[in-house]
Amino acid sequence: MSIYRIELTPDDNGTFLVTCPVLPEVTTFAENRAMAQAVARPAIEEALAARIARGEDAPAQSDIPWSELGSNECGVVMPLLTSLKVDLYNTMRAKGVTKAELSRRLRQHPPQIDRLLKIDHQSQLEAVAEAFRAMEYDVRIEVAPRSAA
Repeated sequence: MSIYRIELTPDDNGTFLVTCPVLPEVTTFAENRAMAQAVARPAIEEALAARIARGEDAPAQSDIPWSELGSNECGVVMPLLTSLKVDLYNTMRAKGVTKAELSRRLRQHPPQIDRLLKIDHQSQLEAVAEAFRAMEYDVRIEVAPRSAA
């Protein structure tokens, strides 16, 4: 799963301005750190979905050690499916594989490929993994203890 770094800037009314450095369009507010993480997740997903829909860069964040976050920062853990979809989109772009080409490789109709890339569509993990295999990639999921907060 990916972790996106968010910054919390104290506002003059007791709330925090919440922003995401790699996604400048993400701007929201929260009353505390826990709420900031909760409201930032859908905002980050929406920003990623919009970028994918427009064919723009969709930065994928790797795991950020919690110990590297400053006092005015926190990490937002993205859902596994969201992380995989962003990685799929970025892999397609890097390899020059269009949606039409992926559709041919998977022998699926183009709307099925569109759904694989829609952040808010609950695709089956195996369908996403199959798309990676069609581009000669394997998906590996690792379980590890969380580093100290």
